[in-house]
Amino acid sequence: MWGTIQGFRPVPPATPADHLWDGPVCHLQPPPGLSVGLGSMVPSGQVAEKVASKEPGPGREPRSWRCLVLFLCFYGFMAQMRPGESFITPYLLGPDKNFTREQVTNEVIPVLSYSYLVVLVPVFLLTDYLRYKPVLVLQGLSYVSVWLLLLLGHSVLHMQLMEVCYSVTMAARIAYSSYIFSLVHPARYQRMASYSRTAVLLGVFTSSVLGQLLVTVGRMSFSMLNYISLAFLNFSLVLALFLRRPKRSLFFNRSAPARGASPSELDQMHPAPDQPVRGKLGRALGACRDSFLAHMLWELVGSARRPQLRLWSLWWVSNSAGYYLIVYYVHVLWNEVCPTASSTQVYNGAADAASTLLGAITSFAAGFVNIRWALWSKVVIASILAVQAGLVFLMTSTQDIWLCYAAFVLFRGAYQFLVPIATFQIASSLSKELCALVFGVNTFLATILKTTITLIVSDKRGLGLPVRCQFLIYCVYFLVLSVIYFLGAGLDGLRHCQRDRHQPLPLAQELRSPSEEKPVRLPSVEQGLGGLQPSAPPLPLEDSAEDGLGTLGPGAKA
Repeated sequence: MWGTIQGFRPVPPATPADHLWDGPVCHLQPPPGLSVGLGSMVPSGQVAEKVASKEPGPGREPRSWRCLVLFLCFYGFMAQMRPGESFITPYLLGPDKNFTREQVTNEVIPVLSYSYLVVLVPVFLLTDYLRYKPVLVLQGLSYVSVWLLLLLGHSVLHMQLMEVCYSVTMAARIAYSSYIFSLVHPARYQRMASYSRTAVLLGVFTSSVLGQLLVTVGRMSFSMLNYISLAFLNFSLVLALFLRRPKRSLFFNRSAPARGASPSELDQMHPAPDQPVRGKLGRALGACRDSFLAHMLWELVGSARRPQLRLWSLWWVSNSAGYYLIVYYVHVLWNEVCPTASSTQVYNGAADAASTLLGAITSFAAGFVNIRWALWSKVVIASILAVQAGLVFLMTSTQDIWLCYAAFVLFRGAYQFLVPIATFQIASSLSKELCALVFGVNTFLATILKTTITLIVSDKRGLGLPVRCQFLIYCVYFLVLSVIYFLGAGLDGLRHCQRDRHQPLPLAQELRSPSEEKPVRLPSVEQGLGGLQPSAPPLPLEDSAEDGLGTLGPGAKA
């Protein structure tokens, strides 16, 4: 499910399923940092100042605000308390369920990709239409259904239905990361994003460590561990029922602007027509044309021409697809590398806890990387992809379970290192109200790519390959992506060198030799500063604009 990169501050990392819109206001821009997902938003310019000026002073309301945020963060922590999740695969392959490795790999797990593709967009829209809380309750019910099917189901069909319910919980993560912004003023958005993601990461880490301790030290069976997980999930469902339902959201429940408030950017760019449209068809077409979503889609088409947006969106789509394929199937690979029947010798929880901790550390460290991203982005992406390809190959070829664990921890840390950088680079290329839509489109395209690969490689109706062969294909996948980005970086370097070599000198310098040049005299006080002339031509427009993508926020161009 994150220092400074030219003004970028980190918040903890987010998974691609967490990249969402934020609902309470329409003037949105991403904070200088993120977690996994579609990005935390803050209002821009005049609106931020206006709302910040109306923040309540000390008294009863701030105490109520703090209690609501604390309760929501506690809910986010408890919703992650699933100590049996790291051990689901050995539980299915063990004597409790006795499924074969082929059934789990080629029949059960592929359903997760298919069902997630189906439910992603409806849950995305329902979250906004129903104003968050009902979707959080739906997520809690789906989690309870997952563990009931896991404990009581005995057939492949039951496990496939379990994967369908789990896909609903993944899609519904959008509700939690969006809900918290309905509780606070826009001036506090960045801090709240940090609090909410910290609660989630702390819950994942605590859950993994607790599960490993119960299995290794307490010698608890996988079945009992799943009953404990079910108890935690029932408690988190009860907590969700007491959450307050907000009154506003981004798309479907947009409140009318207050008197004296400035209109949104999209309203200014697409003003309503002066003359009303007559007729039912005309009114329907006019409503579609003037709808908020239609304006956003229109602006998205225009924004797609920006090179940094295309570059990092391509990375988001391609790398997220490969990353989640590795995450889905790595537990099956661990079981093949170390097929032990003793639960005390399974350290999946420790590996998940270590990878979560390293992901948080690398995401935070990414905030301190200060380079010219417009020039070096492709080199950095290609290098990280090459490292990921090597780590996947190591997982595929090794017979040492500890080496396989270490390779996965490093693989996950490498991916999480680029997530906040990509989030900031994409958001800095957009107008404020397009951030949520772009991250949603990127997540949807990544899901389509992941589903296509699953259907071809993993599903029994496709190639139905064993897990080691799948990981070998994923290794080639990351390697091909790395080569593509290295080639792109090489071509950019050649164009940059040719542009510098053939850049014409100013006419005055071409006609004079160095010996004929006269020293520049500063103007007198009577002449003023207007007497100074530039000694060299300005940078080309595309160069200055390209460099500015790394330093200017979305609101800087307004």
